[in-house]
Order: sequence, then structure tokens, then C-alpha cells
Amino acid sequence: MKRIVFPLAALLVFAIPVMAQNHGSHPTGGSHAAPAQHAAAAHRVGGGYIPSHGPRTSRPLPKQPVAGQPQAPHVDANTGRWYGHPAANAGAYHLAQPWQHGHFPEGIGAQHVWRLAGGGPGRFWFGGFYFSVAPADVGYCNGWLWDSDDIVLYPDPDHPGWYLAYNVRLGIYVHVMYLGT
Repeated sequence: MKRIVFPLAALLVFAIPVMAQNHGSHPTGGSHAAPAQHAAAAHRVGGGYIPSHGPRTSRPLPKQPVAGQPQAPHVDANTGRWYGHPAANAGAYHLAQPWQHGHFPEGIGAQHVWRLAGGGPGRFWFGGFYFSVAPADVGYCNGWLWDSDDIVLYPDPDHPGWYLAYNVRLGIYVHVMYLGT
């Protein structure tokens, strides 16, 4: 009997941690897709979802709040739609000198997840690179954890000189400017 009990106990010691892992997401890298949802599921924002691409066109925020969605620029994790991205002629994002500090030299897009390392909306950093949040967007990043949230940068198709920093935990995004190293 002891010959059977010991191997079974050893198997359980190794099997439980493997079964406990969440195989549906990886918070610090890789490409992510929205998990399968029932058609009647509520709109989901954040929670580890990473959009496969940035916004393609301007899409205003809905006039009435949709259940489960914030009244801030966000991405619906069920559909991948970006909400709240202002039109190309939005004056708040016009820069007299776009790319004044150059272009971010590292990877952007869903395959590149960056962990915030400190700062705040006026100046934050990760990996030795510095950014600032657009003044018009500062109110949207109140819940950000500036020393630990994961973000993904996407190009802003409508506003030269800006990137969109998507907060993986919250599903909220803001316009950010690269400040250099």
C-alpha cells in the first residue's frame, strides 16, 4: 500500500500548482485575445484583455452608459471596439511640434506589454523610457497604479506625436507623449 500512496502524494504535489494556473492570460507579454463569451454576456472592460490592434477610426462614447462600461476612453473586451477616441481634428491633441522628443524606439502593440515603474500622469516611466499623459486625459487615469500596472502602447492614427497607452487591468486608455530616456 505504501508503494501506491507515496507516488500518488508526489503526483498531487506537482499537479495542484499546474491546475491552479490561469492559462487564459499572461500579464507581462504575448498576444492576447478576448475569451469566449456567451452572446448575452455583459460588456467587459479590462481584466487582463489586450486588444490585438489600436483604434482604426474615431468612435464616440455612448450617450448613455452601457452596463459595465466606464465613461472614459476604453476597449470593450467582448468586441475589441475602442470607445472614446476623439476625432482627428480634436484641438486638445494638436501639437505644434509632433515627435519633439523622437519616436519610442521599442516595441508597441499587443505583443509588447510594459510594466509601469513609477511616476504619475505628468511623468511616468518603464524600462528607462519616460512619458507624460495628455492634459486632456489626466482625469481618465485616476485609478492607475503607476508602479505596477501593465500597459500596451498603440500608435494614435489621428493625432501625430501621441501614442495610446492602454491599461490592461482597467481597460482604459489615454494619450501619452514619449519624452525620451
